[in-house]
Amino acid sequence: MTTAEVTNRPPLPPFTRESAIQKVRWAEDSWNTRDPGIVALAYTIDSRWRNCSEFINGRNEILAFLSRKWAKELDYRLIKEMWAFTGNRIAVRFAYEWHDHSRRWHRSYGNENWEFNDDGLMSTRQASINDLPIVESERKYHWVLGHRPDDHSGLSDLGL
Repeated sequence: MTTAEVTNRPPLPPFTRESAIQKVRWAEDSWNTRDPGIVALAYTIDSRWRNCSEFINGRNEILAFLSRKWAKELDYRLIKEMWAFTGNRIAVRFAYEWHDHSRRWHRSYGNENWEFNDDGLMSTRQASINDLPIVESERKYHWVLGHRPDDHSGLSDLGL
């Protein structure tokens, strides 16, 4: 399946608490693949992003952005948590850990506001992110790269 073939992405709006939590977890799982092609499938062809001070328009720019991101942010592991929802919008808080090519570790904290079309594809993503250098012994995410195990603590449980 190519990125142009995706026409819907359940759960669909309007969201319930349960479907919003499910949407957030599926987004987390997708981003934890670190595969730009997989992640881009969740967004409309003309999706608009603000990622900190960078403005991104459409799937092609999303693919390029994520490729640059994961070439720099190595051993990336992410946890997302639903903060609030209504209708076709979800607010998320998140934290991810990664290291650079010099093995310097970071924890990046942020908030995202998402808006979805009727087919459950994200049409707008607004993200604010702060990076904090950490030493390796401060890491909290130690699962094997990919899907966070279901029994692994979330952000609130980790005090993040």
